[in-house]
Amino acid sequence: MRRGSKEGSKQTRRKPRPPGDAPLATRKTAQDPESKLYRSISEVSDMLRVKAHVLRYWETQFSMLRPKKNRAGNRMYRPEEVRLLIRIKELLYDRRFTIAGARRTLLDERKQDEPQVELGFNEAERRMLVAELKAEMRALLAKLKQPAVAPAGSR
Repeated sequence: MRRGSKEGSKQTRRKPRPPGDAPLATRKTAQDPESKLYRSISEVSDMLRVKAHVLRYWETQFSMLRPKKNRAGNRMYRPEEVRLLIRIKELLYDRRFTIAGARRTLLDERKQDEPQVELGFNEAERRMLVAELKAEMRALLAKLKQPAVAPAGSR
């Protein structure tokens, strides 16, 4: 009997999977960015349906995207970074922005979100009062440094 002949060897055939049935090796990740404190790059790439090298490239192009790395050097994405990646993907893939355009849009959005520091009236009033006090004290010090003049009727 020869090897490879069908007579002496058992060959098993897999049954075809029904349509819509997912393969067992498919990872199931929660689609909610808030559901976990940290996610690995593979989880995020599965969630966004982009390859890991794309995420690493985006990291070089978008300065606001800086995932932490664990002791082994693996990237760990926080929920706010996952939300940022979702926004980047939307700008690049859905709205067809260039990388430069997406970067500019994200920076403009970030500037709008940050509240401007406003000097309150109390702070301004306090600074004016301090300036006035300093001026008055300098004037008093100048008067004290002048030589004393005797009154005219004292002799």
